[in-house]
Amino acid sequence: MGAPVVIALHYQNDVLHPQGKIRVGLGAEDGARAALLDAAGRLLAGARSKGWPIVHVRVAFRPDYADLIRNAPILRNVAAIGAAREGSWGAEFFSDLAPLGSSLEFVVTHNRINAFYGSPLETLVRRFNPTQLVIAGVATHSVVESTVRHAVDCGFEVTVAADACASADSGVHSASLASMALIARITDVRQALEESA
Repeated sequence: MGAPVVIALHYQNDVLHPQGKIRVGLGAEDGARAALLDAAGRLLAGARSKGWPIVHVRVAFRPDYADLIRNAPILRNVAAIGAAREGSWGAEFFSDLAPLGSSLEFVVTHNRINAFYGSPLETLVRRFNPTQLVIAGVATHSVVESTVRHAVDCGFEVTVAADACASADSGVHSASLASMALIARITDVRQALEESA
């Protein structure tokens, strides 16, 4: 079995930058935003130092949204606010958390809530035959939880680095983590890097 694979979800400008269109309710001067960025940065730096593969997952749609199936409120809202258009600044990775271009870092683009659905993510992850997946991102209750549930159904052991995740509502974030605790190990970045193997 190979080393853990880190899946970093939606660390993009539209989600994390103060001028982004989606933002998760974390203001530019919000301590929670600073804590999230710090934890996510430590997760990526730690994975790089250990030689773990990292898959940076972004959500993006055609500029005309012809590939956006608007069957859920969250998806209809993406088009309504003009977010995550392919080729736009908002769809790009937040600079502090962007891929570095190493041979162990990959980018996957998807356009549903679950990052595995309709994307090459599972095929890519299985290439490394990982012992487990370490998953983090924004928002906890949407892409993170959907992706974690799919990963578990695929047979992967999953660790969620909770401090590298966030939701607009801290109560929703906590409830999502509690729900995922039934199927995944919920920990912080430090423990995920120390105990995952």
